[in-house]
Amino acid sequence: MTRFAWGAASDTGRVRQANEDSYLVVDGLFAVADGMGGHQAGEVASHLALETLHSEFTAAGTDVLVRAVENANHTLVSRSTADPELAGMGTTLVAMALVEAAGRDAIGVVNVGDSRLYLLSDGELAQITEDHSLVATMERQGRLTAAEAAVHPQRNILTRALGIDGTVLVDSWEILPVIGDRYLICSDGLFNEVDESRIASTLRRLADPNEACRELIRLANEGGGRDNITCVIVDVVDDAGRDPNADPANRVRNSHTGGDLTVADASSAEPKAPKVPGAIRGSFTWRVGVFVAAFVFVILAGFAFIWWTGTKTWYVGVDGNNVAIFHGKPGGVLWIQPSLAEDSELLFANVPQAAIVDLKNGVEQPSLDSARSYIDNLIEQNAKTTTTTTAPSSSTTTTIAK
Repeated sequence: MTRFAWGAASDTGRVRQANEDSYLVVDGLFAVADGMGGHQAGEVASHLALETLHSEFTAAGTDVLVRAVENANHTLVSRSTADPELAGMGTTLVAMALVEAAGRDAIGVVNVGDSRLYLLSDGELAQITEDHSLVATMERQGRLTAAEAAVHPQRNILTRALGIDGTVLVDSWEILPVIGDRYLICSDGLFNEVDESRIASTLRRLADPNEACRELIRLANEGGGRDNITCVIVDVVDDAGRDPNADPANRVRNSHTGGDLTVADASSAEPKAPKVPGAIRGSFTWRVGVFVAAFVFVILAGFAFIWWTGTKTWYVGVDGNNVAIFHGKPGGVLWIQPSLAEDSELLFANVPQAAIVDLKNGVEQPSLDSARSYIDNLIEQNAKTTTTTTAPSSSTTTTIAK
């Protein structure tokens, strides 16, 4: 039976007037929620979300945990719709719970928003959850570096939260528990003020989870304390249900679908989350299938567009001393380079002055016939210019009578 030791702490910080964070540590279920929507609304949102999570997590399955989060979202939407004073309230939510997966103990993790869950294993700190924020999305897309994201003025804009819409996408993972592993669940008031190297060193240095929580909050306030700060630390103290042959490097399974509550102040306790038979939700869901299909479609559509643009267009340009027709786009498109379709009898030296720059850059044409017509027009212009230049000039002799 897997057992945990845990500690938790929360602080208003140095700037905010009220604490809109809530945390839950009870019955093998641990969570942090960071409310938003104003003083009262934020407090109600975070508290109500964790209250619903606790009441709805009735069986030890990751799928049950996901549904509990979805029900928390429905609860928030219904409450804010019914009470105008709470309109617009929302909250992040990240949670971990003891679940059953493939007949053995596992740690189920769920996340919506930008609160985080970290895992300290063998002294190395890793962020398990992904932030659902505008800046985090830009960083994952390579549009921002980690350093730029850390100071970006829009880093608090969320792309996903509970209470905003009738449906919500919940990220989920399953992790095999290992004795000595330490989990940190926290709101952004911690990691926005304390860098991950200091978080890791604190988790390594202080064995008592409550003491480590208090120290992390102290460091966040020392760093500015510009937001509410909440930390929950959970240590794996017994992993008897773990498969001894499992590879620790592959024990995280990602199944993306895609006022405070009671705090247990204990150094160790046995989780009481009920167990149910049957397989836990696999890592591949219909949501993942839809996402993968859409992603593949976009990629194929992009390749098709590039291929069409690079092979179904024409332009008139210069090939050595002659004007020529090329198949493709001037300069090429990515890996698709233009090819010579046919040369013409028109020498580049005979091109009218007004068309020289355009030809050097390539004059795009909708078809091969259009490209030929364009060259014929240049030949005709050249012929007219030559005739005008070489025509004999007439002279008139005027006799002046004396």
